[in-house]
Amino acid sequence: MKKRLFTIFGPVLLAVIMVLAVFFSPIQFSDKNKTLWSKASSSMSANVIRGNAIKNEAIASGKYVPFFGSSELSRIDAFHPSVLAKKYRRGYTPFLLGAPGTQSLTQYMMIRSMGQELAGKKLVFIISPQWFVKDGVNKQYFDAYFSEIQTYQWALSLKKITPADQYFASRLTSYGKVKQRKNLSAMLAHIANGQLPTKQEKYWAEMIYRVLNREDELFSPLDILSKNHQINQAMHELPNEYNQEELMQLATKNGRQQTTNNPYNIDNQFFNQRLRKHVGALKKSQIHFDYQYSPEYSDFQLVLEQLASVHAKPLFIIPPVNKKWSEYTGLSLQMLEGFSKKITYQLKEQGFTNIADFTKDASVPYFMSDTIHLGWLGWLSADQYIRPFLTNKNDTNVTYHLSNEYFSTQWQDQNPETLDSK
Repeated sequence: MKKRLFTIFGPVLLAVIMVLAVFFSPIQFSDKNKTLWSKASSSMSANVIRGNAIKNEAIASGKYVPFFGSSELSRIDAFHPSVLAKKYRRGYTPFLLGAPGTQSLTQYMMIRSMGQELAGKKLVFIISPQWFVKDGVNKQYFDAYFSEIQTYQWALSLKKITPADQYFASRLTSYGKVKQRKNLSAMLAHIANGQLPTKQEKYWAEMIYRVLNREDELFSPLDILSKNHQINQAMHELPNEYNQEELMQLATKNGRQQTTNNPYNIDNQFFNQRLRKHVGALKKSQIHFDYQYSPEYSDFQLVLEQLASVHAKPLFIIPPVNKKWSEYTGLSLQMLEGFSKKITYQLKEQGFTNIADFTKDASVPYFMSDTIHLGWLGWLSADQYIRPFLTNKNDTNVTYHLSNEYFSTQWQDQNPETLDSK
């Protein structure tokens, strides 16, 4: 009978033991796979965004430059940063870190997870005005990119609790997906109150983190859909030698040819698929939109805190909104200028001075590919900042001076018109 039972259950028991051995083994699996890095760098995969193994190894290698953003990074055309860098052999490859719906909280978690791998390095960060709505990132987007592994990694790294840590913990516990995890939300409640996790909380956190870390190493390489083929195809449209004037003419030509079915300079395909059926209902629909008051300003401060802590050197890009479309929907240009003033104030006052603000280019034809995303001339204009920033090896060190006031509701509600007198 014993032999029979072992024959039946023995393989199952051995399988369980082997799985546990893999997950709890102290042995680290390396992801130093250059082919995988290359695929992941253009994939914008949720596995990569929520995980650590692939992106952290790639950035640590020094072969990739992080480009943080959201949906604008996913639209590959001939003037996309990944295409220009590869076509003209610039010595850097963008690693695209973002997707539709990734905002400051997600970006902070990714940046924090990289730790010293970003120390002293350059990066590009695209700030979308649309993030800065009344309640910040919505539940659907937060849930899609919330990373348990990065949250536990952050909590276990704490030696003392800072105002940034308290703010972050408080923000996390405002989302249902976090509240559902009782052990995690209890630990976050302590941090939000200025207390380090208890010994018991740390014990369970370390156990969970170890499992999540092994899952990340084993499964994050799966289902990565690279955009490298699109990048290679788009390269064929460009002249062999970089010539700014020739590229400007080509961008204008492409924009003109691809925006023929609407009066808003919006890409034909986007207009047909996303707007044509709803265009009537969207008239004057954005009159009450306001990006000047939002918890996103404090969420964004988390990003600045982490970048400053590792002395990273970011270039911030602020895209405009298509003026023809904003006039149709009633989105206030004065409000958008107020947003630009407030976010650039937050950056400059703390020592972040590499800023490409394109707010005033909203009316330039073919600058945007649709309503809110950089297009032909937009990417080419951004490249006039990106290329010298990333290829200049002789720039000086930067000094940051951060202020906790940017975590306050007073700053979130600050009227940009009052900033000059502050």
